[in-house]
Parts: sequence; C-alpha cells; structure tokens
Amino acid sequence: MASSPVWLFTGPEIGERNAAVQRVRDDAAKKSGNLDAHVLYASDVRVGEVVSLLQNGSLFADARFVVLRGAEEIKKKDDVQQLLAWIESSAEGDGYLVLVSDEIGVDKKIEAAVPKDQKRVFWELFENRKEQWIQDFFRKAKLGVEGEAVTAILELVENNTEALRAACSQFALFFPEGHRVTAEEADRLLAHTREESPFTLFDSLAHGDLEGSVAIVRKLSLSKDSSPVQTIAGLSFCFRRLADWHRLGLSGAGDEYSLKRAGFTSKRAIDQYRAAARLWDATTTARVLALLSDIDRDVRSTGTALQDCLLETALYSIARKGGRGMSVPDYATP
Repeated sequence: MASSPVWLFTGPEIGERNAAVQRVRDDAAKKSGNLDAHVLYASDVRVGEVVSLLQNGSLFADARFVVLRGAEEIKKKDDVQQLLAWIESSAEGDGYLVLVSDEIGVDKKIEAAVPKDQKRVFWELFENRKEQWIQDFFRKAKLGVEGEAVTAILELVENNTEALRAACSQFALFFPEGHRVTAEEADRLLAHTREESPFTLFDSLAHGDLEGSVAIVRKLSLSKDSSPVQTIAGLSFCFRRLADWHRLGLSGAGDEYSLKRAGFTSKRAIDQYRAAARLWDATTTARVLALLSDIDRDVRSTGTALQDCLLETALYSIARKGGRGMSVPDYATP
C-alpha cells in the first residue's frame, strides 16, 4: 500500500528543514510533472480551504503541492478530523501536503496519521557542528576564517543554518578568494548588515533594551517579508521556549546535557534564555504568552493603522509590566 502524500517537518533548524521541503517538492515534480505549488499559513487559512485546494485540480498543472506552515495551529477538533480524512483517503497523485512547524510537534492525531518515514524533527545543530558548517562554507567559497571569526559569526547570527548561509554568503561578496576573515571583519560586516527578525527582537527584550526593541519592530513593519502576525508568532515561539526552560529548571533538569537535549544547543542560546529567565519567571512568562495571544487576535481584527501601535504597546507591557495591562505601575513585581 502506498504511503499518503503527506509529510511533517518540525523543529527550529530552519535551513535543513527547508532543504527537506525542497527535496520533497523535487521528488513530487519527478513523479507527477508540473506542480501547482502554494505556501500557506495555518493561522491565515481554514483547513477546509487547504483540503479543497489539494482535491481540486488545475488546468495548468499535473498535481497540487501545498506547504502549510504553522501546523501547530491546527487544534480544533473539526479541523483535525477534516485533515485526517484527507490523509486517509489520499493517494500519490492526488496532491502533496507538507506540514511545517517551528515547534517540536503538532496535534498527536495528526502526527500519528503521517507515515513514520515522512516526518522528522529538525533540531538546532550542536555548537561544534555549526562551527564545522561555517568552516566548510568558507572553504567551498575559497576563503579562510579565523577561529575567533567563527565564534563572532555564531554570536551575531540566528541559531539556524538558513540564517548562517545568508550571513556567510556576504563574505564571498565582500572579500576576494584566498582572503582570511578576521573576527573584527566578521563583527563589522555582520553588525552593519544584520537583518532583524522576531528572534533578534526577543534577544533585545531579553537584554532589557526596550528602545532597541521598538526600533526592531518598526524596521520589521517596513519589510515586505514580514507582518505583525509573523512577528507575534515568532515572539510567541521564543516565549514558549522560555516556558520550556523554566519547566526544565523546576524539574531539576537544568544541566547542560538536559538543556541540549531540549534544543538549547548553543552557548549563545543558553546565555540568551538565562538572561530572559532572570527577567521573566515561569508565571510572568505564562502571562506574556497570554498577552501575545490577545494581541494576535486584536491585530487580526483591527485595521493596519493600529497594528504598529498595538505591537509597541505590547512590547512596553512585556518589558516594563511583566505582561500586565497598561494600568499596572511600571516594574510591578511578578
């Protein structure tokens, strides 16, 4: 019996995860021909629309290929059942569906419906693997790199190979073949060209820089590749990871080995979440997550003119009020 044409890729390692999605797409094109490809977000589309898209053919394509991001958002019983019904009844050639999530897992019934060899968790690379990845990238680009420069790159770039590839590609543009990149050059280039994201926003908040955090949100609001909903989703992911950090600590599993097993694999990530945990304890973290959920609802229901104001108000509440409302005095105790 042929496997259902559905895949589930989860976890925070964006680069390897995106590469896996591309491999599935390439294989689908080889088997089925021309694809009608779509990238959708579970927070922005109903499951019924996704199923309808997969079931209804296109006059200009041989098969439908859908990547559904944010799959952890599929929680309602009717949505889960509708998706399971399509998975159980589908066969190769009826359309291809790749479920993607930054979280470690999704609804257990959905996970169980995906064939074992078609689902994978993409964990963050361990520090030594990332160092080797950077060294291999520079060698292929015919550049040298000092050990301290590798450390500087890891400290300045998001903790996934997608971000590392984008950052390291800049060195091949700025320096001639044979050049050996120093830590000073890496710091100067990456600090000048760094792209902001919800993850740099969380880092800024974790270090108590409210002014810098507001500047990041304003920069993101001007980017064609970002939206308030995506910013909130990314920030919520970081605070859910902080909740995981607190749970590990409360269970007595805060040692380095346990942290790495839970996905806190880099020194930079551990330092970042340690700093965040000092600002927001477990109770405050839960309150911030509730606030972000409310802001997400408000942003979706209001006009674009108020979205930036809502986001900046949320940042102030997170940084100065522990996720409480604006009527609570600044620096209230958790």
